Amino acid sequence: MIPATAVIGIDISRDWLDGFCVSSGQHFRLPNTAEGHVQLLAWIQKLPDAVRIGFEATGGQEWALWAYLVAAGIEAVQLAPAQIKAFARSRGTRAKTDRIDAVLIAGFMQFRPEAGRILPHGNLRILRALTTRRAQIVDMRKRLAAQICAREKQGVTDDLQELDSTLKAVLDGQISEIEQRIERVITQEESLAKKARLLRSIPGIGPVSAAMLIAEMPELGRMTAGEAAAMTGLAPVSHDSGTKRGRRTIAGGRRSLRHVLFQAALAAACHNPLLKPLAKRMKESGKPHKLIIIAVARRLVVTANAVLKTATPWQTGKAA
Repeated sequence: MIPATAVIGIDISRDWLDGFCVSSGQHFRLPNTAEGHVQLLAWIQKLPDAVRIGFEATGGQEWALWAYLVAAGIEAVQLAPAQIKAFARSRGTRAKTDRIDAVLIAGFMQFRPEAGRILPHGNLRILRALTTRRAQIVDMRKRLAAQICAREKQGVTDDLQELDSTLKAVLDGQISEIEQRIERVITQEESLAKKARLLRSIPGIGPVSAAMLIAEMPELGRMTAGEAAAMTGLAPVSHDSGTKRGRRTIAGGRRSLRHVLFQAALAAACHNPLLKPLAKRMKESGKPHKLIIIAVARRLVVTANAVLKTATPWQTGKAA
């Protein structure tokens, strides 16, 4: 366990940084601005011990501070909000304020010193921003397609058909442009390009799913098979008690990545020579379609982890 004097928890909002230092029991509030970041660093550098800072993922409000602290040589990690929430429940903490959240974050870091996500390097941050933006535009295109279908049933397509076609063309163009930029970012750095080649050697994983795995799961290749499945939310969660055996379900993980893996699993169930027979056996045994896709997706991410770990392209006849 790291020394208690090294732990600082910060609750980050759009406007404020509310922090708690375990060693002194001191609370602080600084503006979440460039000036506030400078003040925080100056205060940290006066501490006698090495510092480890943690904060929750807040939808992007933490990234500027995170990059600033790491550039200054400060160890700073991003924590999953679900973990902090569960930690608060375990302590019986019901009240919620920014000050309380800062204390909870610091306490969780003492309890789980190994937890936390380190800051991805520059190209990975760009890649993640691009894959996130692509997913958003794809979702917009899906909603537009649903609206077009609904209007066709209502018989009011004539007046809006040209507008729908124009908007769909714009969305298609933006998606294509983003995919080209994603490819350029990957090819600019040999380590990312090598990862992409290894991942794309797996039947079922294409350019989109490979880019998502690289951007959203940089830890892939440095973990166990169970950890890889759990991080994507594809590991079955038990619900047993005594003699009762509850239904296994999946939960948690990185949702955007799981969605892309489901799409990849649909292709792998038809074209991957190892996973196609698995899907066929499960279907013949009466398993639901969704369960089959989950199983195939789980095997895909486990295989991807093994391929990156060994730095060896996928080969027919080698299961993960």
